[in-house]
Amino acid sequence: MEERMNWQDVAPDAYKAMVGVEIYLARCGLENSLKELVKIRASQINGCAFCLDMHVTDARKHGESDRRLSLLPAWREVSWFTARERAALAWTEALTLLPQSQAPDADYNAVREQFTEKEIADLTLLISMINAWNRFGVGFRRQPPAL
Repeated sequence: MEERMNWQDVAPDAYKAMVGVEIYLARCGLENSLKELVKIRASQINGCAFCLDMHVTDARKHGESDRRLSLLPAWREVSWFTARERAALAWTEALTLLPQSQAPDADYNAVREQFTEKEIADLTLLISMINAWNRFGVGFRRQPPAL
């Protein structure tokens, strides 16, 4: 598949703005491992090869196991994810699939049990940002680096 355009070159100020939000998210206090699981799960749902490649690589650097990564699409079926991770993953799916889910109360209540209000705001921003990156990646057919 061929890339459609290099949007960062076409709209460098937009790219810088998105990177600015990423700098905030890097410092927000959420665990790196949790952030990578969220980014991977949203990218799986959205089918963003570029983001999947990047965030699986980053998750491994943060100590994530290949077994957990391989079963991330079936996280509800295994006990390998903590209650905090499970709440974040459910919230990720609800917000990524927002037209279908409408962010159900059960998912929000699960997040409230595991996260502070600031953490919920940061998690929601994280989910919003990876969905934005996915739309640029999929929309412009961004390719992962060659093997």
